[in-house]
Amino acid sequence: MRDFILGIIILIVGYFTYSKIVERVFEIDQVSETPAIRLQDNVDYVPMKPAKIFLIQLLNIAGLGPIFGAIQGALFGPAAFLWIAFGTILAGGVHDYFSGMMSLRHNGKSISEISGIYLGQKAKKVMRVFSVVLLVLTGTVFMTGPAQLLQSLGLFNITSLNIWLAIIFIYYILATIVPVDKIIGRIYPLFGATLIIMALGVGIGLVVQGYKLPDFTLHSTHPKGLPIWAMLFTTIACGAISGFHATQSPMMARCLTNERYGRPIFYGAMVTEGIIAMVWAAAGMAFFNGIPELGRVLDAAGPGGAIREISFSIMGSFGGILAMIGVIICPITSGDTAFRSARLTIADALDRSQRTIQSRIAFAAPLFIIAFLLTRIDFQIIWRYFAFSNQALATIALWTGSSFLSRNNKAHWLTTLPAIFMTAVCSTYILQAPEGFRLNTSIAYPLGLAIAIIISIMMLILLKKQKGVKVVDQKRRVDSIN
Repeated sequence: MRDFILGIIILIVGYFTYSKIVERVFEIDQVSETPAIRLQDNVDYVPMKPAKIFLIQLLNIAGLGPIFGAIQGALFGPAAFLWIAFGTILAGGVHDYFSGMMSLRHNGKSISEISGIYLGQKAKKVMRVFSVVLLVLTGTVFMTGPAQLLQSLGLFNITSLNIWLAIIFIYYILATIVPVDKIIGRIYPLFGATLIIMALGVGIGLVVQGYKLPDFTLHSTHPKGLPIWAMLFTTIACGAISGFHATQSPMMARCLTNERYGRPIFYGAMVTEGIIAMVWAAAGMAFFNGIPELGRVLDAAGPGGAIREISFSIMGSFGGILAMIGVIICPITSGDTAFRSARLTIADALDRSQRTIQSRIAFAAPLFIIAFLLTRIDFQIIWRYFAFSNQALATIALWTGSSFLSRNNKAHWLTTLPAIFMTAVCSTYILQAPEGFRLNTSIAYPLGLAIAIIISIMMLILLKKQKGVKVVDQKRRVDSIN
């Protein structure tokens, strides 16, 4: 368990040290009114207490991501611990903090609009498409998955998939259009706490009950022979770095009452998610007496089956109940905020107010029509592209952060180094992945590196041109959002 415990220590120490460096470089403003106060509309701009926002943010960005992804990432072996620990501190936390704080400085706007402000109109258009497509895909999958599980359990004697889909669908519509504090603000903190308790119980159980981890190695142990580079870095996204988070942080930026809360909420929630991912990666490697057996369990029962078996065995019936709540509820809570974020992204793109219920329904309706149609087809064909799209969005968000820093004459390498790394990850992944070009690693590795170098050089040239050229700071300006 030494590697697991060391990873937890790195995450905790990283939060109390590196996050302060990130905050200092960003240079927070504790005086000016935030959008939650200045633009309060009691719908999307609603002041909330920091503790509540933290739990909502955690559930928004997490759901089952750091559990499912971590267990599947455990197939690669103990190298997953390194990615979770250092990915969270150096990339994921930085990504989430800047996504939230840049939004806070620009009236709570969506990440696509922020990218346009700092990287130009082309980046804005790309991010709008990436964001909305990613969000609708996320919402649809997190509608279908729980519905299928509820159907298999036969709760309340309902065995029809369509009925469960309808129930979840109705909830999603309500959570997307009603004020953020009416549903999300009330139930999310409870489920966020459940996610933490579940991880703590499993983590402590692994240590106390003496489970053994495989010997540390940097070589891939994946039963199907998948290479660590770049497959691991897209398999474990939530729990290390995920572009989906960039779509969620602006929602909570509209609820913060002071910029000093940004570090514990945006960076802190990411570190908490990293700890959860660390726990479940360790559980996947240790519980089934070896990675080959973990692979067989995942093939037979999927991540959900593995979670239930681990939870029941380590924490008993209480743990089993928590696991069931997690497997059913957590993806639903990520799905509804995905649709809500998609609504806000489109509204921001068209610069339209969302104060009235009619306007919110008008923007949400097309999203749900598309999602309903997607539930009628084999979604696995589409979902295979989620991993690449997710990390590509994270990469653009990091480059946006670099532009923000460069324009403000600050050390942009804080975001530029992880941006270069993720550029290389995405370039290599799409070249070698089964849903990509399926190139042999001997070709994909050097070609992916070459593409990453070219893109990075182009971005560095852009950053040099932008140095000191500030954009309009909207933190004091009430614009047409109001």
